[in-house]
Amino acid sequence: MKRDHMNEENFSSSGSCSSSAGKAKMWSSEAEDSAGFDELFAVLGYKVNTSDMAEVALKIKQLEEAMGGAHHAVDGGLSQLASDTVHYNPSDLSSWLDSMISGLNPVPEFGSSSDPFLDSSTITTADNGGGGGSLAAQMVVDSDFGSDLISIPGKAVYPITQPPPHTLPPQHHHQPQAKKLKTSPYPTATMNTEPVFARPAESTRSLVLVDSQENGVRLVHTLMACAEAVQKENFKLAEALVKNIGSLAVSQPGSMRKVATYFAEALARRIYRLYPTNPQESAFTDLLETHFYETCPYLKFAHFTANQAILEAFAGQNRVHVIDLGIKQGMQWPALLQALALRPGGPPRFRLTGVGPPSHDQLNEVGWKLAQLAQTINIEFEYKGVAANSLADLDASMFDVKEGEAVAVNSIFELHQLLAKTGAIDKVLKVVTELKPAILTVVEQEANHNGAVFLDRFNESLHYYSTLYDSLESCGGGGDGAVSDQDKVMSEVYLGRQICNVVACEGVERVERHETLGQWRVRLGWAGFGAVNLGSNAYKQASMLLALFAGGGGYVVEENNGCLLLGWHTRPLIATSAWKIR
Repeated sequence: MKRDHMNEENFSSSGSCSSSAGKAKMWSSEAEDSAGFDELFAVLGYKVNTSDMAEVALKIKQLEEAMGGAHHAVDGGLSQLASDTVHYNPSDLSSWLDSMISGLNPVPEFGSSSDPFLDSSTITTADNGGGGGSLAAQMVVDSDFGSDLISIPGKAVYPITQPPPHTLPPQHHHQPQAKKLKTSPYPTATMNTEPVFARPAESTRSLVLVDSQENGVRLVHTLMACAEAVQKENFKLAEALVKNIGSLAVSQPGSMRKVATYFAEALARRIYRLYPTNPQESAFTDLLETHFYETCPYLKFAHFTANQAILEAFAGQNRVHVIDLGIKQGMQWPALLQALALRPGGPPRFRLTGVGPPSHDQLNEVGWKLAQLAQTINIEFEYKGVAANSLADLDASMFDVKEGEAVAVNSIFELHQLLAKTGAIDKVLKVVTELKPAILTVVEQEANHNGAVFLDRFNESLHYYSTLYDSLESCGGGGDGAVSDQDKVMSEVYLGRQICNVVACEGVERVERHETLGQWRVRLGWAGFGAVNLGSNAYKQASMLLALFAGGGGYVVEENNGCLLLGWHTRPLIATSAWKIR
């Protein structure tokens, strides 16, 4: 039996509420003129005639009242349900409700007109995904779409009540063990049976949840159905489906709940045309990236493998110049400076040019901090910040490349943003060739989020970010040696902003246009670059780096035609490649 915790105006006088009744009340007015089965229930797997909507809603209410009162008659009420299988999600909803009602002896309604369980806005749910659940729910509350996208803590039924242990001694008041309602052939998710809310002295209530695995399948199907409705511009259907995602997501553990929440927000933004701001245009994004760096090894892997390629390209050079196309916090360069300081024969003279947005005071601050580090390790250091609104605004003359310098151009998750504007990527690669670098290092997401068909892009991004969030769950939170809860939550926000851009935005506003390594090979080949093999040494050292990070469990390094990919289990997620002018 499904049960959703809905808004207060949907409560019945007995204190119970029904998500199905609420949906029928909301949808019946829209479908009463149509023939056959109700369209919205049909999408979710139910066959309900449009003319029967009001009757089905009434039967659901009657069944819930019978279920709610069954605690007064254990053997005569729920005993048969405890031993017989109840078929979840029946095809003929109306007939199934009739059979359920006839199998229960109706009992008087609860004496109180309100119930603390229904009135409260908090619930303890089964969650094996770590401590981030409440924060993820709060993020939904803080979104722009009101209560419709709030994770609804429902799917619970009232079991048989038991007196609290302090009422009478156990030998004077023996209470039979409560039986759980069998809701499906699958094992049900168990809950903490300690009282969460203030209850009358004579009873406490535990919770039984509908199987989360079955809801997980329905959740994915609903997400895909909503995306398909959006592609077909059937926004009335899409709106109804996106509102249902929250109630399905709440029963899911950890990462799936969070991913569904962000994709629901992105779909809602697209439906209501409430487009997010460019996720790359604020200092807040740089802060989020710092937390992402601390939480998981993806950025560490990107910096390490790119630095290794640059270090090998600078072998034997006395004057070197690194041009970073996205300096941000400058986290990549202390490790390279230290490696150059230990080089046999002494360190080279080091120039660094960092590109960043014009309003970024951080450009100068990063240079000052790196200059201090260079001084302590005896490296001659020179820094220059180049302000630009877009990489497409750059010109080769801005970098003041000097005679005899070995130049390395570095791009970490930067080039894919140029694909939003026609010709921008070609212009930037042309500028890079004019700089005549000894090496060009490129790190990009290993995904295709730049397709022309929205549904294909949605499906690809759903799988990609589900894998990323799953890897974040393995990082844990708090405790010695583990990442902090703050780092983990901020990393989830960092990825959530990317999801919103991929799904909600179009045109030049959609900057998260990730492409696969194979696609970048073609683009860079057209621009006159040839691949540089990163070598087995980089592969071995990258594997050692992962072993140092939480044991490396689940993370996999793969070599692909001289390039290195980092993935989670069987799914590659980022790719590092190195290039030089042919």
